[in-house]
Amino acid sequence: MPSIPLFPLKTILFPDGHLPLQVFEVRYLDLVKRCIAKGEEFGVVSLLDGSEVRVPDQHETLSAAGTMARIIDWTAPLPGLLQISCIGTTRFQVKSAEQLKHGLWMADVDEVAEDMVVPIPSEQQDVANALGALIRSLQKKQISTANMSLAPPYRLDEAGWVANRWCELLRLDLEEKQRLLLQENPVLRLELVQDVLSENGLLD
Repeated sequence: MPSIPLFPLKTILFPDGHLPLQVFEVRYLDLVKRCIAKGEEFGVVSLLDGSEVRVPDQHETLSAAGTMARIIDWTAPLPGLLQISCIGTTRFQVKSAEQLKHGLWMADVDEVAEDMVVPIPSEQQDVANALGALIRSLQKKQISTANMSLAPPYRLDEAGWVANRWCELLRLDLEEKQRLLLQENPVLRLELVQDVLSENGLLD
């Protein structure tokens, strides 16, 4: 992969995850406008130290892995403000990163292979059932897709997709989510999620 622009956030984006953003800093407005115009993607990495909004003399520490984001919808409600909706695509690992003068981070990265499409093992079916129940409850409350972190299509029969959605929903620290993001075996990722759900009494 060529050098990519990074958007550090206090969260982790997983493949197929839905990410709404309000963009108002010049460094990111320019980036987002370029991505919209050229149909390009940008990399989302977690911000381990520092704030999302640039502060003079602030030191920012970025995680060593992230996910590419594709803009699927955008509006400009005010001058200098863009509201965008993104979807996670490809995972990557950062080889090197540097911050440009105006504050934008650029990185050389290696792409991480996509999850193999693996059906939900019977031993983890309760994890998929619990996610399906959560989606149905949100739909009953008539919460719009734009306000849900869970965007269709709902692939409740795929181990990687179900695991990734729980990784986004669960209150895990960033380092734990990072380990789950880089776990190459989607079934093992699902098993790890099942352990967390069980420990927190979230499975029947």
